[in-house]
Amino acid sequence: MTLTKSFKDLVQTRVARDPAFATELLREGIDTMLSGDVDTGKAILRDYIKATVGFEKLGEATDTPPKSLIRMFGLRGNPQARNLFGVIGYLQKHAGVELHIAARPR
Repeated sequence: MTLTKSFKDLVQTRVARDPAFATELLREGIDTMLSGDVDTGKAILRDYIKATVGFEKLGEATDTPPKSLIRMFGLRGNPQARNLFGVIGYLQKHAGVELHIAARPR
């Protein structure tokens, strides 16, 4: 039987070698949350955080304990807006991008 890599390992490998993919993953996580699918958005952002900055460094940068951040982006996590926007702000700065919201007619 052939051993396969887990999806999370594949994402982490791709993020490490493809900055455009990393930026798109960050954008997709935030966009998914704004579209109302908060749980999926948190899961995408959790994968992004693990593959880029890591929870330890993110905790130092946002003055939030890493375990709290892990819970925040976990399945039952319910982050306060202040904490969530603080994390998103740092992730944008770390990635060297600035994301904007644009209204589109339905």
